[in-house]
Amino acid sequence: MAGNNLSYGALVERSNQIANVLVDRGVQRGDRVGLYAHKSIDVVAGLHAIMKAGAGYVPINPDAPAAYVEHIVRDCGIKHLVTGSSRRGVLAKLSDDLDVQTYLGLGPDDGFAERTVTWDEVASASTDEPTVEVGETDLAYIIFTSGSTGVPKGIAHSHRSALAYSQASSTAFGFRPDDRITSHAPLNFDLSTLELFAGALAGSAVVMIPESHARLPASFSQLLQDERVTIVNAVPFALVQLLHRGALDERDLSAIRWVLFGGEVYPTRDIRGLMDALPNAKFGNVYGPAEVNGCTYLVVPEIPPDQTEPISIGWLYPGMDAVVVDSEDNEVGPGVVGEMLVCSDAHMIGYWNQPALTESSRLRRTGEDGSEKVFYRTGDLVERQADGSFRLLGRRDRQVQMRGHRVELDEVETALISHAAVEQAVVYAVPDGDGSVQIEAVVTLFDRAEAEERELSLHVAALLPKYALPRRLTIEPSVPRTSTGKADRVKLIELARQRAEALNTDLQGISHD
Repeated sequence: MAGNNLSYGALVERSNQIANVLVDRGVQRGDRVGLYAHKSIDVVAGLHAIMKAGAGYVPINPDAPAAYVEHIVRDCGIKHLVTGSSRRGVLAKLSDDLDVQTYLGLGPDDGFAERTVTWDEVASASTDEPTVEVGETDLAYIIFTSGSTGVPKGIAHSHRSALAYSQASSTAFGFRPDDRITSHAPLNFDLSTLELFAGALAGSAVVMIPESHARLPASFSQLLQDERVTIVNAVPFALVQLLHRGALDERDLSAIRWVLFGGEVYPTRDIRGLMDALPNAKFGNVYGPAEVNGCTYLVVPEIPPDQTEPISIGWLYPGMDAVVVDSEDNEVGPGVVGEMLVCSDAHMIGYWNQPALTESSRLRRTGEDGSEKVFYRTGDLVERQADGSFRLLGRRDRQVQMRGHRVELDEVETALISHAAVEQAVVYAVPDGDGSVQIEAVVTLFDRAEAEERELSLHVAALLPKYALPRRLTIEPSVPRTSTGKADRVKLIELARQRAEALNTDLQGISHD
């Protein structure tokens, strides 16, 4: 990262030093330790150190406001933070009753007195392995997602679940010691576990992508060339940007042998475009909610030029099981749409501090041998194909009822994206005040592309029934995004609510006049 490098041998010693410091500061088995800093070699070493100390690491979005940070620190009972001086302004705003006892990465001048531990102090600690016994069912990490309500929800994973997914993905894509894998995702995004754990398991080099490169497609492609990256792992949005703004015709990216993506739907035409631009690479569609890490993958075949529908999510990793059920939890056969439920060793421990939500997310079944199998309810609607692969049709909570009609919001997005000028489409439902919802859409256009909102509305009207058409469609230069790079639909819905309230206020003012 930025010219710095660390061997695995040095990583072991560095993480041992940090782990020993944490143990000396009182970290015990089962504790939660926060990671509140931008990704760096020291932060990744800290991640491994936290687990060596017997604790679970809790990555906190380094750009999050104080209220968000405080919620996670309080919810997890975090008493020790691995952080950096650039975060001290936000940390100073946290409530005193949080009882944070260690700020590793800060100095005595940062305002936290004897609670700070500098990196220089860490460098003088013992490099011996800490004498802490860690079991496979112990907590390894908690990743927080905002969910559909915007309230942070912690997903807790064990060492066994992290290892199970790492082994499955490393084997499926044949990671090797001579591979160089991008670490593009922030640590608070579950996609990072593939990069850091599966890569380490295979002895591959992990190339951390600095923020300055991650946000600029041409800089990203330059880094891919300079670092001779062999495996790119990124969200579809980053790959779309790479295709259209990454100056690929000026780069030698022949070293890339895999492009892996997941986290959201990747427009088919853009997959096809990047496959054409990187003919030496294979493409892998990686699917799986954060609660089960990953469960299916597809080695993307050649995509016909006239295909517009999303590609398959492929087959289950070996050793995993899944059923497709209807609304009554009855299993349905191939060709019938239902919710996908997954049984896997990569299954989470549960939602942090939410036992009722954890239990409601599961379906328990007794096998023929009398043993219990626990399935996670993904909330995703799929259709099992005759060959055993799965076709993802959308989220269960992305299916809305509108005055007797069912509308799949993902289908509306697909229809919009099929217009040649549309770079991205985000479709969401907002309450209409009459007990139903109305569909709204925001689209962005490719550079130098021209299209008007009416033109896009007519395009969609030719593809969808009238009841499924967006009532409001706007063209914007960008859409709000979450810290993990996904479109922030919660933010868009809130903006729509505020817009409706302002309109009602204006109308009331007119009526009073």
